[in-house]
Formats: sequence, C-alpha cells, structure tokens
Amino acid sequence: MEERPTIEMLERNAAEMRKHLLRLCHRAGSLHIGGDLSMADLVTALFQYGLRIDPRRPRWEGRDRFVLSKGHGAGALYVGLAMAGFFDVTELFERYDTLDSPFGIHPTAGVPGVEIATGSLGHGLSICVGIALAARLNGASHRVFTLMGDGEIQEGSVWEAAMAAKQYRLGNLVAIVDRNGLSLDGETEQLMGLEPLSDKWQAFGWRTCTIDGHDMSQIVQMLDGLPPSGSTTPTAVIARTTKGKGVSFMENDVNWHAGSIDAGLLERCCHEIDDRLEAKRGA
Repeated sequence: MEERPTIEMLERNAAEMRKHLLRLCHRAGSLHIGGDLSMADLVTALFQYGLRIDPRRPRWEGRDRFVLSKGHGAGALYVGLAMAGFFDVTELFERYDTLDSPFGIHPTAGVPGVEIATGSLGHGLSICVGIALAARLNGASHRVFTLMGDGEIQEGSVWEAAMAAKQYRLGNLVAIVDRNGLSLDGETEQLMGLEPLSDKWQAFGWRTCTIDGHDMSQIVQMLDGLPPSGSTTPTAVIARTTKGKGVSFMENDVNWHAGSIDAGLLERCCHEIDDRLEAKRGA
C-alpha cells in the first residue's frame, strides 16, 4: 500500500502547484489565476491525500467522485490531476486551450480524472446530489465531493440541492466552499451577503465545519474527520481562503480574478512562492 504524504510534502506540492499555475497562466496568455491560487491547497490535499482514486484507472468504479463546480478554476483542477499522475503536466502546458485539445478553459470530460464538464455556475452541487443518490441506491461506498466558489452559492439552485441532499440523507456527499470573499464583480458581502454562512448550511440540515483553507494541517484533519460514507448527514466545509494566495500583489485583489503575466513577472512570482515556503519551513 502506497504511503500517504506528510503535511510537509503536501505543503511543498501545493507550492509547486502554484508555480505550475503561474507558468500555465504565462504560457496560455490568461487564466482565472486568483481563484486557482486560492484553491491550490485544497486541490492538492484532495487529489494527493483525501480522495480514493487510482490514476492508472480513471474510471475505476470504486473511486470517489469529484466535481469542480467553479468550473472557471479548471487550471487548478488540471494541474492537480497531472500532479496526481493522471497525465503528464507537459501535455497540459503544450495543449491547454488549443484547437482540438481536451484541456478547455472549463473542465472537459475527455480529460482523465474529470467526471463531468462544468462551468455554468450553481450546478455542481445539484449534479453531485444525483451522483451521491445513485451511489446510495446502488449500495456503493464511495464519497462524492464538490468544490464551489462562494460567489456561485448566491444562486438558488445551490440551496435547492442542499435541501435535496438532506431529504435523501446523503451522508456520502461533501461540499467544500472556497470562501475567498471575492467574485468577478467584487466582494461577496457587498454584492449579496452570505454570512452567517455556516449557520445557513446547518439550517439546511448539513454537518458543517469551518477551516483555514491554506492550513494543510486543518485540511487533512477535516478529511480524516469525515463521517463514514454510509452516514445520513451531508457535510459542508467552509474553507476560508485568500484570492491570489501565494503572490503578494495578487492577494485579495479582485482585478486578479483573471489575468496574464509576462516572463519577468512569472519569475518574480515563483521566487516569492519559494521564499514563503522556505520561511515556513524555517519558522
């Protein structure tokens, strides 16, 4: 049995993911880089620690299912899959957003490890309710995970799905909210207030927890603490994050919801990520 990575290994891999994302942003000319960086720690922990998957068998029936509801974060999903071994990261760099490429700017089902094409916001949780209900009816033991943006949970379809998950007692369902506080148009609390967000999920009958989405120890503890897939209460995780995390001039700046970087800026960003990791290791 393959040994699971340590916290230090996951932190190092999350830093590498951020650098890959920045390289992809530079190579492709644009990426939803702010939200990609905010979810890098979560995606690293999921695909390298938490999910029951086998990259050699992407359609293995016993696998956990993961749906990226915030489909504009496809860059982070693709890099996460590559680092987990589903395909080579060089293939992603060479083919991302090119003619006839499977690597679209939103997740496409032709990519190994991608369960379903997403991008129209507010639909991921509904899709996962259906997948989780099918698993329950079939007596399957896998879990179903979705990662949502906090901006998209302003949509009513999310809360309809939340009610359905409680109604059908889908304890095999885990919804993670990338709570970075910013959407394309600005601060979520100014556009359509979400707080008290944890209380809302609880009121809909979900087990809830709030974590620092950049603290790998907390992420791993959350994953280890999930109830058995046969339980009857779905789980909502509010992951407090920072948009643009890892690059100081991008952090908490709505203008970096999407953007591009030149070669000089790429080098500067990668150096900063390395310096931060080194400082953390020496602390």
